[in-house]
Amino acid sequence: MRVPTAIAVTDPDLVLGSPDRHTPTAAVLPVGAARDAYPLDRAIGDVHALIEAHGYVIVLCPESAPDAVVHRLHSIRSVLETDRMAILRPELPPLGLAVLALQLRQLSICDFSPGVLASAGRLLAHYVHAGAVVGSVAKLDRVPVSLRAHTKSWSPSAQFAVVASPQPQVLRVTGPDTVPTGPSFGTRLYYAAGQQPTDWVTGTLAAAWRVQSAVETRLPAESPRWWATGKPGSPGKMVEFAAAIPDISVLYQLVSSVKREDCRWCGLELIGDRCGFCSARLSAEAPPEPYGGAGRPVLAPAGAGAGRAALPRAGH
Repeated sequence: MRVPTAIAVTDPDLVLGSPDRHTPTAAVLPVGAARDAYPLDRAIGDVHALIEAHGYVIVLCPESAPDAVVHRLHSIRSVLETDRMAILRPELPPLGLAVLALQLRQLSICDFSPGVLASAGRLLAHYVHAGAVVGSVAKLDRVPVSLRAHTKSWSPSAQFAVVASPQPQVLRVTGPDTVPTGPSFGTRLYYAAGQQPTDWVTGTLAAAWRVQSAVETRLPAESPRWWATGKPGSPGKMVEFAAAIPDISVLYQLVSSVKREDCRWCGLELIGDRCGFCSARLSAEAPPEPYGGAGRPVLAPAGAGAGRAALPRAGH
């Protein structure tokens, strides 16, 4: 029996509940914890055990995580001298990253090779509509914010609906008609509350986006840093949300419809223009530096299955 590729995350808050008994859970590598709470030798042992049990490990780490966290992940891979550990840092807010991790967990039981599964993360990230309702955008630097929105942030009663992915949007919530543009395909909405009511997300937004269902989960520890609402552990006024494709058959069709190539550097299969394990581009002679820019994939996914709204093409 085939053993699924292991999907790992850097915080337990990034592990969403499995939608069925077939979807495996994610391994947790809390490399952001204090060194004495999760020492490097223990982290190395945990990753080694995952590789021994699963063959390959795909680790998802928030883009906003401190450099020290990323350095520890690369240190683990370097000490183990392994090319079987992929480190993915897509440009998604933390809850969106948790949803992406769940989708990769779902697909890990399918017949995709580890290389295809890792590079699929960049494709699927374009179909995650991730955002938050926040009380202020004055300190937000991960989404373009106009001067007018900055000025309105000084109002104590202001609320802003911010979408970070796939296209940035910033709207001041003034009524039921002020809703950001959402997905044109069927999704499940995940939401997590800080010190902010969830009524607008579960009512107005869910209805406007025509989500199939809404699931509440806990707020990821990294969310306050990403949305500039407070320090980790002090979430402030926010509700984070992420809408994504829940159906494994649609996810499977989306990934399997993309042409596969062999990585010229490590030999693994991939989709798009970059290997998820060694980060080499199809046209590159050698993989780039590990802390280089992520770039954007060049992908041409097909539409959804019969009876479903067609999925939009991923951006270039």
